[in-house]
Amino acid sequence: MSITHIVSITSKGQATIPKELREKYGFKNKARVIATPEGILFKPLPTPEEEFGSMKADFNEKYGDTSVWDLLDKEKLIEDHLDPGEKRD
Repeated sequence: MSITHIVSITSKGQATIPKELREKYGFKNKARVIATPEGILFKPLPTPEEEFGSMKADFNEKYGDTSVWDLLDKEKLIEDHLDPGEKRD
């Protein structure tokens, strides 16, 4: 069931999202605005605290027995032991 709200739009293009909807969908200070074929879609943005580490799970995929993080650590160790100006193959 959808509920329709009528909002006013100021001369600067500003509209207020009704409090009931802000609370229901977790809107804070900013929102992502997406143009769709059906109209405008507003999505709440996560806070920095909620966002922190959110992509870590995306990089935990294993390649054989090694995670991306292990590969990056190994690469860093190799780079740390190169002489300045030495070229890697």
